[in-house]
Amino acid sequence: MTGTAPDDTRSRILRVALDLFGSNGYQRTSLRQIAERLRLTKTAILYHFPAKEDLLNALTEPLLADLESLIEATAALPPTRAREAMLTGWVDTLLAHRQSLGMLFHDLAMVARGTTYQRLMHIAMRANEIVAGPDAGRRERVRAVQSIAMVSDPVVFLVDVPEDVLRADMLDGVRRLWGVPDDAPPAEPAARRRPGRPRAMSAEQVGLARRLHAAGTHSVDEIAATLGVSRATVYRHLVASGPSL
Repeated sequence: MTGTAPDDTRSRILRVALDLFGSNGYQRTSLRQIAERLRLTKTAILYHFPAKEDLLNALTEPLLADLESLIEATAALPPTRAREAMLTGWVDTLLAHRQSLGMLFHDLAMVARGTTYQRLMHIAMRANEIVAGPDAGRRERVRAVQSIAMVSDPVVFLVDVPEDVLRADMLDGVRRLWGVPDDAPPAEPAARRRPGRPRAMSAEQVGLARRLHAAGTHSVDEIAATLGVSRATVYRHLVASGPSL
């Protein structure tokens, strides 16, 4: 499509903010620096984001929303399938948001003061419960916490490792922790279990797709993979919302 998207400036601001927060840190990056990189005025930034914290919230929302969707999708599965789907989905979600995660890790003290930290902790606790399984004993609960760490920390610490290699290594390690046979088929993310890809999305999925697209942190292909639908389906719903492509 031609023409300027109504959220184009907002998306550009988010992309530059993510780059500067990741390289310089949130505290050491000013709104003026973001504005200068974009050749905008500080007032233009404030029009879209009244406070710097609003930028941080917008950048972390796609990650948090995807993790919360993963929790919802896996919670109702049988225990063993839930564990496999949770760990596989956790790896894929963090890798999809690798830059945002690195930004958060860069300023942990700052993150701990806001609501983002509490929300992340709630997500992590629910993930631990799903991985441990119902009526889990001490060892299962300890192993669950170890598992989430195994498929989280390398994403931030091993930034030099290609994503496909890192993904395979993390999943291999966590499967060994749980004693999964080497020849066992890997679990697919819960959102991709349906045969074929649906041509329609629920109102919640449409809302999430539009938020991810507006944030500028997901490509259409990544949104489609996250929601378990086709690229054409995502395009159709985004186009229906207005000239945002």
